Amino acid sequence: MHKVRALGLPIAVALLLALASPAPACQGRFLNPITDVCWWCVFPIRIGGISISLGAKNEDYSSMNANPICLCGDPIPRVGLKVSFWEPARVIEPVMSAFCFPSLGGLQLSANSTWHGGSVAEHHGTGVTRGAFQLHYYVYPVFGVLNLLTDLACLQGEGFDLAYMTELDPLWNDDQLAAIIEPEAILFGNPAAQLACMADAAAANAGFPIDPLFWCQGSWEGVYPMTAHLANLSNYAEGSAAATGKLLAKLHRQGLLWGTVGEDALCGKYPMPIWRKSQYKLQLGYPWPQMSCLPIGRSGLIWSAGENIPSMENFVWILWRKRTCCAF
Repeated sequence: MHKVRALGLPIAVALLLALASPAPACQGRFLNPITDVCWWCVFPIRIGGISISLGAKNEDYSSMNANPICLCGDPIPRVGLKVSFWEPARVIEPVMSAFCFPSLGGLQLSANSTWHGGSVAEHHGTGVTRGAFQLHYYVYPVFGVLNLLTDLACLQGEGFDLAYMTELDPLWNDDQLAAIIEPEAILFGNPAAQLACMADAAAANAGFPIDPLFWCQGSWEGVYPMTAHLANLSNYAEGSAAATGKLLAKLHRQGLLWGTVGEDALCGKYPMPIWRKSQYKLQLGYPWPQMSCLPIGRSGLIWSAGENIPSMENFVWILWRKRTCCAF
């Protein structure tokens, strides 16, 4: 099974503490896997074509055909039932202060000026606020931590891990270098391509975004360039969600995130260099946990009330991904 382990947390902490220096205050708190997780977001669960919702009204879509039976041949031939559910599997924290870790209780490592921190600035007197986030990507297998559903074949054994830090990624901090992994970005910098994002925004606000429009993020800023820079940061909470979406698209492009949904995922994850937006939902975990999930691209006008605080520049998102598997 493919496993993301780019940088172990103990190693990262040991290396970066050596660079520690006085830094701005970094606030945060440890996520509580019981009280801070929206457990209704796991529903509905579909088993062999039967949907189990327990009264929850969380958004979902069918990712399998009508045949409830599946067959897998690796590692041993087996026949099973198709199962799909939403899994809280990762945590992503967009921060303005480089090496600030809200998920680790507000741990602040080096703030050396040679590192790229986030920024907020008005663009040439236009009134449009531009900004940038650094992001930290954690493996956070809530089901494994709480020992839930661990016997299900499609859940791999994982432990808590800090797997990716954009401060250490030169492609994240330079739009020109980013073109190395996104040469197609030039195709979407035109009015026709951006006009299509209006349809994606309408779909995301009503349900899930349109996957073939992979360069769009609904009502959020577009995917390209897959870098820290945001052209409009008038809403901090929505901007942090847009930066999170950019990182997801980037990690898919780099082969660090794979597909977990659809018929192709019944027997295991598969490479997905162009992300499928409907594979994910986001739940805000900090500064205040929201007991609901939102699809990629849903307008902040719908969900960010009380979250868009000018003095609050660091956020934590719980990443829910849809899993489709052959259970036996």
